[in-house]
Amino acid sequence: MKNSIVILIYLLSVATFGQANYKITYIKSSNGKVIENQDPIIIFSNAMQTALSSQSIIDNKAVYPFEFSSINRNTNAVIQIAKLNKNKAIATIDSTSIGKQTFEFLSERKKILGYSCKKAKTIINSNTIELWYTTELPIKGAPSILGQNLGLVLETNRNGNFVVTATKVEKIKKSPIVEEKTEKILDLLTYKDELWKSRFTTIPLFKEEVINFSDTSKSNDSIMRFANGTIILRKVSIPAIAKGSQVFIDVAEQSNGDAYDRTGSVFLIPMQGKNTFLNGLQNGVKSLPIYDNGNGKNYQGITATENYTPILELMRFFTPFGIKQYNTITLKDKIWEEKVNYRQDISELTAALSGQEVYIGTFIGNYDKGGHRVDVNLTIHPEEEVVIAKPTVVIPLFNTTNIMEMAGQEYGTLFNSDKGLLVTFTLDSDLKNARLRYITTGHGGWENGDEFVPKRNSIYIDEKEIFHFTPWREDCGAFRLYNPASGNFPNGLSSSDYSRSNWCPGTSTNPIYVEIGDLKAGTHTIQVKIPQGANEGTSFSSWNVSGVLLGE
Repeated sequence: MKNSIVILIYLLSVATFGQANYKITYIKSSNGKVIENQDPIIIFSNAMQTALSSQSIIDNKAVYPFEFSSINRNTNAVIQIAKLNKNKAIATIDSTSIGKQTFEFLSERKKILGYSCKKAKTIINSNTIELWYTTELPIKGAPSILGQNLGLVLETNRNGNFVVTATKVEKIKKSPIVEEKTEKILDLLTYKDELWKSRFTTIPLFKEEVINFSDTSKSNDSIMRFANGTIILRKVSIPAIAKGSQVFIDVAEQSNGDAYDRTGSVFLIPMQGKNTFLNGLQNGVKSLPIYDNGNGKNYQGITATENYTPILELMRFFTPFGIKQYNTITLKDKIWEEKVNYRQDISELTAALSGQEVYIGTFIGNYDKGGHRVDVNLTIHPEEEVVIAKPTVVIPLFNTTNIMEMAGQEYGTLFNSDKGLLVTFTLDSDLKNARLRYITTGHGGWENGDEFVPKRNSIYIDEKEIFHFTPWREDCGAFRLYNPASGNFPNGLSSSDYSRSNWCPGTSTNPIYVEIGDLKAGTHTIQVKIPQGANEGTSFSSWNVSGVLLGE
């Protein structure tokens, strides 16, 4: 404990007794232009030690997390320190990286800041990096770990378009001292992992939770369970999300007993209106508003009304056939994956999340007591620059995925009439740059079912068709190793190989964004039409479609 603290305090305490101490300042350029508002790289060096820092660290203005390093010139050991937040710093010692570096030495010469420089080149991860260094000074150093033993590196050039160049070399009497304490020295891999994770915010939603079908599935203080355990739900506080940040949802899934491909959804329950989907979960599907398309069936809670907002789908995913649980099935040349990971950018939904307390749930339709096991996380990643403006209005309009399937909610069979899905909604004010975030998947798992038959989806705004396409996935065979329990057929294919209506076992389904343009305040309609296939005996087709209106 004591040794590690002493090492870190020593980091920028470059020895001054009888030695020449130097400060070198570097700036970064991209494609020939100096990067604006950058934090200059600073190194301090003498015969015993080189310390890598930045101007913001010296000025005590660095934004967390930040790193600084020190190279011991006698041993080539690199001490790396990361300040993760006001109260936590971590460190590692790397004794091998500098010694493993190899270079091609070239004959070219040029002067930088009046010093004659030689050229060396190396290739790292397919990146060509050229380093210009001088041996005219009694020190070694570089603006990164690369090239520390060449001499004093005054310029690095990566792929001809990213350049770090020294702008000033100063002889100084004394270097600043940065005091930092840490509990222990970490191994290099753990250090890098903790530093990486500190750069963004992770909000764990569900950890190792089972989603199954059992009358013994009960809620507890943190996780609510509905529809015989096939829905898990919790209330989550989301911090304010800075403008320009990227937001992701990720799901990891394994079979815990169920062998089949199943529909899954991560969703948010809007709490606007007198009635909510949470009311339906707690009091049964009959408490939800009914949509009537004229075919005699009642479709519960699927469309927006004056007093009700349907669930907001964050991600649609599909489980593979029995991953992990059925990896004991042995086939030649098949090494099954242990887990399927789904990850999707949901930044366009930031306005529905930022700074709010929300109900977020996960559904997997199944009738198995073991069911499935999931991890679900929300991650927020700050951006230095705002590249794309995010919608400021998020209005869920419809969702026909019957996530209360195991509690009696009707399947999405409403497209067997000319009316299809018709929603009336009212805007209190004008909406600019309106778009529809549309997720669609077809189902009906026999040879003539809509799961295996391409069907055109047509979308109408105010009775005018504005978009149509045929959702289809032809790459399902690429996910065979996620599907150990997939049936094998005499024609050489497995069930999981077959193309499907916008999904494959083991994939998520990306939204389609339908450009609408500006919408005036007032009442509008949106309609979805799909030529749903006819029933065959007890077999039927259905469509899970969700739509969210986005705009500014």
